[in-house]
Amino acid sequence: MPVLGIGGLFFRAKDPDALNAWYREHLNVGAGCVATVDAAPDEWSWLTEGGPVVFAPFKASTDYFAPDKQWMLNLRVSDLDSLLEQLNASGIEIITKPEWNDPAVGQFARIHDPEGNAIELWEPPAASG
Repeated sequence: MPVLGIGGLFFRAKDPDALNAWYREHLNVGAGCVATVDAAPDEWSWLTEGGPVVFAPFKASTDYFAPDKQWMLNLRVSDLDSLLEQLNASGIEIITKPEWNDPAVGQFARIHDPEGNAIELWEPPAASG
């Protein structure tokens, strides 16, 4: 198959510039951001670290995220506890539920961006080795 991965995520926003700034400030996500030390930022791309990506359509009746939203962003993170401390210090509401966590799958938390879009934060389990 010639598909190598996700090339971008495009969505509508009431205030794209403000939303871009919020994602960069609080999550280091967006154009000019890098996830690895040896990467050089560029003005158009967010340079991410390779790893698993879940692509999963949900039933229209799901209650896993808001019924008035068509999508939910899931971000893979390396240190969920530290990120949650930073987000909390910035006054961002955090939702956690014990039933979301599974030692075989990882730990989860949820926040919302300023326009109400759900963002699931996922820390996969540490690789055994």
